[in-house]
Amino acid sequence: MIEVADETTKIREAVRQVYSEAAQKPAGEHPFPVGRGFAESVGYPSDLLSALPSVSVDAFSGVSNVSIFADIPVGATVLDLGCGAGLDSLIAASKVGKTGRVISVDFSEAMLARARQAAAEARMDNIEFHLADAENLPIPNGSIDIALLNGIFNLNPMRDAIFRELGRVMRRDGAVYAAELILKEPLPTESHNLASNWFA
Repeated sequence: MIEVADETTKIREAVRQVYSEAAQKPAGEHPFPVGRGFAESVGYPSDLLSALPSVSVDAFSGVSNVSIFADIPVGATVLDLGCGAGLDSLIAASKVGKTGRVISVDFSEAMLARARQAAAEARMDNIEFHLADAENLPIPNGSIDIALLNGIFNLNPMRDAIFRELGRVMRRDGAVYAAELILKEPLPTESHNLASNWFA
């Protein structure tokens, strides 16, 4: 049991390091796609990306355009879980308007720094940012109307705990919009928890 926990910790730290490097040098070499071109390829409109701060767009590293297809009503409280550089947070904040708010959570300070800068540049004061783990959210029970998850499960081995936290913070009639990478076939058992192949 201790050995599994240790390997999980190694995976989490390896993911945090690589993910943070994407925030610090988005134009560099990374084991996953990063940036505006990739955002366009998964369905974010080019004109919308041009209207948003480049500090956010340039470090985009999700897997889909979840904030575009999500039904986000005016006045809603939205959780952007694994917000990264804040692209989905900015889009959600524009949808909820001044009567709503977006709670953006990420475990990388480097990504959050970009997201905070983007919100300031866009003059969006209805977004709040938290440095926290997805399985331990600083959010009250039953307070979220809409949750956005854009590729978080493929970066975090604590998936059961994340689902429990989502169940805790969501309102009874709330909605979760998630986009994720899916394996076409099972991985060999011995490779499930190896940090060395987490991004392979």
